Amino acid sequence: MSTRDVKLLAIGFGIGILSGLLGVGGGIFLVPIMVGYLAIPQHSAHATSLLVVLPTAIAGSFVYSQHQNLDYMMAFSLAIGAMAGAAIGAHFLKRIPAHQLKRYFGVMLLLVGLRMVW
Repeated sequence: MSTRDVKLLAIGFGIGILSGLLGVGGGIFLVPIMVGYLAIPQHSAHATSLLVVLPTAIAGSFVYSQHQNLDYMMAFSLAIGAMAGAAIGAHFLKRIPAHQLKRYFGVMLLLVGLRMVW
């Protein structure tokens, strides 16, 4: 196993803990780590984080469901809308330059963070 593989597994493990603990998909943490630490292009980081979210969400949801903390009907309804929205968002992603996408993502993180504080 290469040093890069060990780094990726460690990052994935940390992201998984944060995702399960905080109930986020991981993209909030994973995109900045991939862009800043792993030097992945912004567009690739967004795309890669979407694929990582799926197994992360399934694993976390399974544990939450064992504790009766999962609303299946709400999750199903949200998932239908989210899948359609993700497809549309991914289509438009290629039209946004990387530097602009980075700014939009940063502003979104700031706004969400401020909203959480207040």
